[in-house]
Amino acid sequence: MPSLSESKEGIKMSYVLGITGGIASGKSTVVEVFRKAGFPIVDGDVVAREVVEPNTAGLKALTTTFGLEILQKDGQLDRKKLGQIIFSDEKKRQQLNQILDPFIRNAINLQVEEAKGQSALVIVDLPLLFEGHYEGLMNAIAVVYVTSDIQLQRLMNRDGYDQSEALNRINSQLSLEEKKSRGDIVFDNCQSVEKTQEQVRKWLKENNFVS
Repeated sequence: MPSLSESKEGIKMSYVLGITGGIASGKSTVVEVFRKAGFPIVDGDVVAREVVEPNTAGLKALTTTFGLEILQKDGQLDRKKLGQIIFSDEKKRQQLNQILDPFIRNAINLQVEEAKGQSALVIVDLPLLFEGHYEGLMNAIAVVYVTSDIQLQRLMNRDGYDQSEALNRINSQLSLEEKKSRGDIVFDNCQSVEKTQEQVRKWLKENNFVS
């Protein structure tokens, strides 16, 4: 089992498991099993939304670079407009990541430290874990995997994208094959939701996080 970390004083520390995958790979299915089991979840998508809420430093930094046209009339970020800008331009996507990275990283670090005091196992749900170089924050990394064909079809079905739009979003991330090769644990989501959930429950039992 991945034993709990211990400090030099012998005090047991929380085990931090990073969960990652690709768009439409089914990461939320895996994370929900951990949530229902009662483990704290640090959600990277939630953090990314919080740091660009109206009147935040993160949103002000974005408008400085991309202009006020990325805002809705009520001052909220127009995510569709921003998405159209960055998914068709690699340099602008990199700009976006560079601007928001320090805000997101700081918030995630704070939430992880807070969660460590609450549970023996802390889950960090990060779609761009490898892309953002968060490996050092984790004791282990689990990758939610599907084949490229399944990923493409599920994304098109889920969000109504045509093939070109879906591929643009998939290709903006590291491939799932690459993530699979880097992960410590792989949860295969190519079959049914039930089979995926069973893999997670099995991992929890084998590593003594649940009885």
